[in-house]
Amino acid sequence: MGLFKKAEASKTTILGKPLKCEICDHDLFYQREGKIQTTGMTFFELDWLNESATCVVCAQCGYVHWFLPTGNR
Repeated sequence: MGLFKKAEASKTTILGKPLKCEICDHDLFYQREGKIQTTGMTFFELDWLNESATCVVCAQCGYVHWFLPTGNR
């Protein structure tokens, strides 16, 4: 996984509960920020204005779990 060489995988909790991967049940993740793309912003080439989400990537299988900021649920 070349993208994650510098970061170290770690355990993650969501709402106080330990997170396990939805696919492989692994419990170590890399954390990243992801952009939530919308059609309108993309149409006007303003993708950089889209909101961000927290992404945790499973260190074993690479599955990406997305979490919206608290105020957007």
